[in-house]
Amino acid sequence: MSSITFPYAGPNHASSSSVSMSDSQFTASYDPPTDTSAFQMNPLSSHPPRTPRTSIMSNASHVFGTDIYDTKADAEEKSQEIEVEDSDLEDEKPGSAKSRVRREEVWRELLKSANGRDKAFKLLQYSMKMYLVFHLAITSSPLLKGQKRPPWETELLKRLTSAVAGFSLTRKCLILFNWLPPLTSILTQHSSDPYATQKGKQKPLLHTFLHAPPPVLLEFVNGLADDAATFSKLGLIGHRTGQRAGRLADWCWFASTLVNLVENSVERSVILDLQHQVESRLYTESMGGATAKSNPAASKFDEKELVRLQKQDHWIQVTRMKLLMDLIFVSYDVFHFKRAKGQIQTIAGLTSAVLSSAKLYDRHKNLLSKSHTH
Repeated sequence: MSSITFPYAGPNHASSSSVSMSDSQFTASYDPPTDTSAFQMNPLSSHPPRTPRTSIMSNASHVFGTDIYDTKADAEEKSQEIEVEDSDLEDEKPGSAKSRVRREEVWRELLKSANGRDKAFKLLQYSMKMYLVFHLAITSSPLLKGQKRPPWETELLKRLTSAVAGFSLTRKCLILFNWLPPLTSILTQHSSDPYATQKGKQKPLLHTFLHAPPPVLLEFVNGLADDAATFSKLGLIGHRTGQRAGRLADWCWFASTLVNLVENSVERSVILDLQHQVESRLYTESMGGATAKSNPAASKFDEKELVRLQKQDHWIQVTRMKLLMDLIFVSYDVFHFKRAKGQIQTIAGLTSAVLSSAKLYDRHKNLLSKSHTH
């Protein structure tokens, strides 16, 4: 009966080397490992060590991977992943279209529109008013009160006051006939009434006006009242009629600002909900790790969507701050507040001008970058 040779036998097992199965049959005998820090499996055990995948890749001339089991949907997902990566690389290039847009081009496009010129004149108007407010506060201080001012300073104050009034009238002329867009929207709704197309009978135009959305109706009445107040300042309408139209315009502006603040809050809640959903998907994907069910293309799309939602939320907050400044400004005129009226209205007007100009600047910059890419 032949005996069995145990690997790494001790000195007491030296006599067991004379067996019928010679040592030449075991060309790859088991030697004790020199590095005890790594795990080593006995090759003579009943479960031989598995060959690593790298050895298959290095020894075989061609290996069929998991690509042969990919479906058409998997192939489309991989192509989408490549497209997303390519678009990301294009955006990260230093010579991209957005980086090629110059400030002069943005201001040129911004000043082409009446809205852009209104924002530029508003910045100039309230910057001058802010200087006048600070000048009045400094000269009224106990240190400088009663001192004689130089003649050039008095002339400068007169010129700045006249320029502020001129910019105010210019801005009012720029927004003349601002009631035409809401009127067009109401008339379009009136002509596309489904009741008229089905029954062949047109509803009265007054019915369409009364059932128009409140923001559109407020904008229409506000535009008419603003035009009447502007015509009064130009001398085309009586002073009393202009004052009444101005008060109506202030109340319409106050109501439309409140409506826009409510819409802004609702819109931001929707954006935050979408942002939370995208962040939850990204967190689940990151905690799950790279598995067979993971979709890198979807993860990249979620990352880009998250950036877009964060930017949209940023501009929604800018719009909310601008609306709050407008609400503070018009509240002084509607409720006839007197305490610190000039200072508060100047600060609110300048802040509103800066925020609205920044938003309009970013919009024109994005439009220019898109036109350069195409």
